[in-house]
Amino acid sequence: MVRNLEKRLQTWYEEIGGQETIDKLVDAFYPRVYANEELAPLFLGDMEEIKRKQRMFLTQFLGGPALYSQEFGAPAMRARHLPFEVTPKRAKAWLRCMKEAFQEIGLDQFPAGQFFYDRLTQVAQIMVNSPDKE
Repeated sequence: MVRNLEKRLQTWYEEIGGQETIDKLVDAFYPRVYANEELAPLFLGDMEEIKRKQRMFLTQFLGGPALYSQEFGAPAMRARHLPFEVTPKRAKAWLRCMKEAFQEIGLDQFPAGQFFYDRLTQVAQIMVNSPDKE
């Protein structure tokens, strides 16, 4: 019984393996994003800096240290992404890249990984700010 209670007290960040898993995920994810013709135009700039911010955000998103907020303030991710044309098609492409990264590192094999991906699916839907172009 105590073991189950301890498990419930862990954050999702701890459940997935902490910073090591976040680092692996981000490193598996971004090459896919930059190779995707729908997404690459949205990710101009220094990939290492973009990856650093993503690591910080995902750490905080899953209940780890509030690294993103400490450096940049409240995440307010929808507002931060408004300058970029995020269409339903791009949101799906982003999720596809993320799903492949989850599979590559084996994160899709665990309940905490499924919870994490489900939350990212919700985030992707919230980020959509433009219709698809025909």
